[in-house]
Amino acid sequence: MACAEFDRFFALDGCEWAAAAILGHDYAVAQIAIEPAGQSSYRVTVDDRGRRTAHTVNVTSQDLDRYAPAGTTAERLLEASFEFLLEREPASSILSTFALPVIERYFPEYPREIRKRI
Repeated sequence: MACAEFDRFFALDGCEWAAAAILGHDYAVAQIAIEPAGQSSYRVTVDDRGRRTAHTVNVTSQDLDRYAPAGTTAERLLEASFEFLLEREPASSILSTFALPVIERYFPEYPREIRKRI
């Protein structure tokens, strides 16, 4: 099931992050920018081959405890989470608004895989 079929919410502290991710078989690189959008809410912009998508994501302290090693920032967790998603679907398939735990419902390997990335 494509991620576009569920709501997405991620939260990050007010920093911008750039990350590269391999997309599909054409190895295009996407740039990921993260900035705060309110309490536990973050605006994530993905620039993928000249096409830009925007996402609002909620990340709580409970999400940090569950998905990331101690001391990990919300920004780093969100960056790694988008890299994870972009390896599985194009940016245009990622929902515009969702909560971080939603990823696990559609990608059961997410908790195990995300810890390896951080």
